[in-house]
Amino acid sequence: MDEMTNREKKTLWENLLSIDRRIIFIFIAIAISLPLFFKTSLKMPVSPVVQGVYNAIESLPAGSKVLISFDFDPGSMPELQPMAESFFRHCFRNNLKVIIMGLWPQGPIQANIALDKVFRELKEEEKAVKVPQYGIDYVNLGFTAGNEVVIDRMGHDFQESYPADARGTPLSEIPLMQGVRNYDNVDLIINLSAGYPGTQEWVQYAVDVFHVKLVAGNTAVQAPSMYPYVQTGQLTGVLGGMKGGAEYELALNRPAKAVSYMFSQAVAHVVICLFIIIGNIAFFTMRKRKT
Repeated sequence: MDEMTNREKKTLWENLLSIDRRIIFIFIAIAISLPLFFKTSLKMPVSPVVQGVYNAIESLPAGSKVLISFDFDPGSMPELQPMAESFFRHCFRNNLKVIIMGLWPQGPIQANIALDKVFRELKEEEKAVKVPQYGIDYVNLGFTAGNEVVIDRMGHDFQESYPADARGTPLSEIPLMQGVRNYDNVDLIINLSAGYPGTQEWVQYAVDVFHVKLVAGNTAVQAPSMYPYVQTGQLTGVLGGMKGGAEYELALNRPAKAVSYMFSQAVAHVVICLFIIIGNIAFFTMRKRKT
């Protein structure tokens, strides 16, 4: 009986060591997807660099003009799109005027996707909330080629890079753009960046040359290279990856997509750690039996 039990135990450990990787993939898939269907009140401290972003926007008086540059494409949506939605929520909540542009061809399209999401939320709220009007509360200038040259030209005159908006309307005919000639007429610049051109170019060609106030939202890979700019004062704050976006949502007291993604990621990490622990126990148990 004891021999049979030992043989069964040995078989169990052997099976654990030789488990089909597809089974592990299934568990990870469930761990990632299942939490997305539940609302969670995930709590985490808001870091100083994220608080800097929140404070920079929160301190602006109503009617201030904010320029948001969408410098990313769909490949970076999971990290940067939740930030974009939160930026719009924050700006419109505080009655700020938003000027949208993009140094990446698909950036302004990502902005429109985020706007549609935020506008649907505003319409669904219980209290009657005024949905921002195009040309008055916000405008999308679209994409123009030139990378950092665009940033430099806008420091002298927006119309050198954008004679018209994405709809083809001349800037001179857009109410929001009345009196907006260059960075001197913008109170804050927000950059959502996944690479080049992006935050580094905005620091070099806008902050260093024209002394604008800049905050940024970056992918997790890019964020570490942005933190030194915060230390030197060239950046007022940074949202770094999914975690930075989640912290910003919590600072806004509006948990949304980034918080949900972080919870899903945390559950997936727990499952991975459990598989690592089980695998190590099985490995050392089998090695001990062989000796």
